[in-house]
Amino acid sequence: MFQIVFNEISAAELSALGTLEQLELLDEFKVGKEDLDNLSGERFGKIDRDGTILYRFRAKDYRFYFEVKESAVIVHRVLHKGTFSDFKFRSKMPLSEDEALAGSKHFWKLIDEGRNARRL
Repeated sequence: MFQIVFNEISAAELSALGTLEQLELLDEFKVGKEDLDNLSGERFGKIDRDGTILYRFRAKDYRFYFEVKESAVIVHRVLHKGTFSDFKFRSKMPLSEDEALAGSKHFWKLIDEGRNARRL
């Protein structure tokens, strides 16, 4: 199991939810090396852009987007699934959610904001 670190943006996104929903999401969000070695596609996904690896974890209607550095999972964003499913529908891309996000400049801008945010 990795240590989970939220930055100020992802922590704010999570804290905007109700207390019970926060607890349920955090209870589900467990990441081990075996999860990342055997990505299921259902709960975990991998997004690659120019050699930068970002992982996705699905919990209920939310997506945690994170990187793994050393022994820590650094959460860049916690977003509702509707944030990008609408993008995928409008663009009519015959791709998986992860593939569609990998090509989205808007998505990477959100991730870069999270990556550059202060860690809590």
